[in-house]
Amino acid sequence: MNEYRWADLAIGMRREFAVVVTPASVDAFAALTGDTNPLHLDSESARAAGFRERLVHGMLTASYYSTLVGIHLPGRYALLHSLNVEFALPVYPGDTLTVSGAIVFLSEAIQMAEIDAEIRNGERARVSKAKIRVGIRER
Repeated sequence: MNEYRWADLAIGMRREFAVVVTPASVDAFAALTGDTNPLHLDSESARAAGFRERLVHGMLTASYYSTLVGIHLPGRYALLHSLNVEFALPVYPGDTLTVSGAIVFLSEAIQMAEIDAEIRNGERARVSKAKIRVGIRER
């Protein structure tokens, strides 16, 4: 876990990490949230709807933006204020995702960073993008 403090941050700082979305994580997300739509849990239903396999919940993939902020950039002293996500492509169980973000704006007056972030699949296609606002706590 990174522990960047306000004085450590700079426009252009960038971090990324990779994650494999497992079928078990999709099932656990469905159980946790109650979103048991068959598109997420049943391959036949997903194929009947025109997808190659059951779909990963969009909000499960978006949760990796929280990981980006809380673990990687800025890390321990971050407090996520807002997240604006646009989904572009479906994600399937077994996909390897690369989550990346870069600081594009800093407000010293309120110690807030704005991060442009995206998630790409194993084929490097962008599956979502996000604008994230993060407060920086000093303790």
